[in-house]
Amino acid sequence: MREHDATREVEIVPVQIPRDPHGNDAADFRSVIRLGNLMCRHDAGHDHLDQEPQQELPTWLDQTDTTRMAYLARRHGVDIGAVTLTIPNEVGTTTAEFDLCVHPDHWNEGAEQALLHRVEQIAKDRSRDIIQTWTLHRPGAGGPRLTPPTGFGSIPAHDRQTLFMIEEGFTFEQTERNSTFDLRGPFDLVERLHREALDAAGGDYRLVMWTAPTPAEHAEGFAYAISRMATDVPSGGMVFDEETWDAARVERRDARLLAGGHTVSVACVQHTPSGRIVAFNELVIGADHTRSTHQYGTLVLKEHRGHRLGTIVKTANLLRWRELVPESPRVSTFNAEENRPMLDINEAIGFTAASYAAAWKKVLA
Repeated sequence: MREHDATREVEIVPVQIPRDPHGNDAADFRSVIRLGNLMCRHDAGHDHLDQEPQQELPTWLDQTDTTRMAYLARRHGVDIGAVTLTIPNEVGTTTAEFDLCVHPDHWNEGAEQALLHRVEQIAKDRSRDIIQTWTLHRPGAGGPRLTPPTGFGSIPAHDRQTLFMIEEGFTFEQTERNSTFDLRGPFDLVERLHREALDAAGGDYRLVMWTAPTPAEHAEGFAYAISRMATDVPSGGMVFDEETWDAARVERRDARLLAGGHTVSVACVQHTPSGRIVAFNELVIGADHTRSTHQYGTLVLKEHRGHRLGTIVKTANLLRWRELVPESPRVSTFNAEENRPMLDINEAIGFTAASYAAAWKKVLA
């Protein structure tokens, strides 16, 4: 079913998820990915966040843990915008996340409003009273700035995406820094920081590493550590429902990533007295190893902070990655600006800011 905006001649078209990213029925799905890449490049000023249809499709085909939907904004047969929605399937969750992408040449032609209207309609139909999203912004922009309630970081007040979110009733909740590490440079500092952190941690902690899939003996412990991302990471005023993770969910996640051609390296610290995984870092890349590496999750459980475990997992994985994927030019990661302990580690290792993300929330009536 299509929703037609007679005033702006914009159609909102549901995207059918194909089985094959190169199949005849995959044109709409590929268009969603293409529009997302175009907008990210325009807003962030780099191509480090590019996605590929074949890498993303497995996550859409397995919707056991989250429901995913996509819609295109089309005018006169031309796709000018897209939106993707992610809705947790767990009972009691109240949020929906979305990514809204409009071709930069077609902004202010009605597509963004039409797509957002569809998001709000779906959220209400599914009893979700909070919708959340992120916008990207280039570093070094002049002019007035907006600061979130956290008091950390800021974004350009007059960027078109900033103005749109405010006009549509969203509140600016948090700034995230997108940082990159140059994998082509020397690793002397990384090696030194790694040795020093291991010495500082002491004998109660040991390093454990693997390449996905997750070894069976670590699946439950890793699942618990991932579940703590919702509670232990600074989130400003954003709402992240606590998630239930177990070995089976880790296995499903691994299967999706591997089906998309990803290589995944995990560095963990295990607390030897309890046997519990208390810190981890993930590095991920698609089939093209000449592209950017992405850092997915990094976490030190609150009760084990202060032992330099964050430095251990980050440096260990960078050193391992140099051997696994020597072709990749950089690692890209996002951290909340108020997460000063993790940013301190990044800066000490040599990460530098590449762009910024603004977190936005809207409570629906």
